[in-house]
Amino acid sequence: MEKKSALEKLLFQLENKLLASEIRTSKEELTNLLADNFFEFGSSGKVLYKDEEISETTLGIVQMTMSDFEIHLLSEEIVLATYRIYNEVNKQHSLRSSIWKFVDGQWKMHFHQGTKISG
Repeated sequence: MEKKSALEKLLFQLENKLLASEIRTSKEELTNLLADNFFEFGSSGKVLYKDEEISETTLGIVQMTMSDFEIHLLSEEIVLATYRIYNEVNKQHSLRSSIWKFVDGQWKMHFHQGTKISG
């Protein structure tokens, strides 16, 4: 089994944090994880921007399981993370990708996309 890098473990943890209800409903926590210019193309077809009002109902509570997590270094400060999500509520699978940048000593998500797929 391939040993995972410290960076891959860290970004996996950060991606998982963004699935946690207590993070998704906390503007403070989201502000810490998302870059100021963050935007998302959601699997629902909605586009979300951080600079728009993020409220407790913007992201909502989810029950999702992540698998097949990998990172792809684009530079020393920019990483593409890819993985699969299974939404336990609506029984939907999706492919996910996120771009993380290391800014001011912290990894922040700058972009995220979810694409629905069949099982």
